Amino acid sequence: MAATGTKSVLFVCLGNICRSPIAEAVFRKMATDGGIVDQWRIDSAATSTYEIGNPPDHRGQACMKRHGVPMRHVARQVTKEDFMSFEHILCMDESNLSDLKRKSKSVKDYTAKIELLGSYDPQKQLIIQDPYYVSIQTHPYVQLYCSNLEDMFNLML
Repeated sequence: MAATGTKSVLFVCLGNICRSPIAEAVFRKMATDGGIVDQWRIDSAATSTYEIGNPPDHRGQACMKRHGVPMRHVARQVTKEDFMSFEHILCMDESNLSDLKRKSKSVKDYTAKIELLGSYDPQKQLIIQDPYYVSIQTHPYVQLYCSNLEDMFNLML
């Protein structure tokens, strides 16, 4: 479990190179800017093994750099320990949610609250589509995603 007085969130997508590391980076920046980053344990992970060990997609990194959002991450897969050590596990789509619920069944008495990140979206857009196969750098979806993340995270922080 996270240290007393510390909140924790794990962002999850399929490969942990696009959506979840962007969410992690934006959330960390907002917590840092708000002076509360030391009150949070923030990470991201994948449901799959496809990208383990890889850095975030270069297009997402460029987008974050342009917006002044630091991004340092190496893709990893969700572990059994994550279900016990994170307060919130927030995923991007129904497939991620299904995979996480299936994996959580192998963890006795897990404590994490597993939800769609989009459930915090004031616009009620539950599913955060995977931008991997489009131009992340220029696609307006990433801009919308980042502004929606700020709205969602304001509800959490």
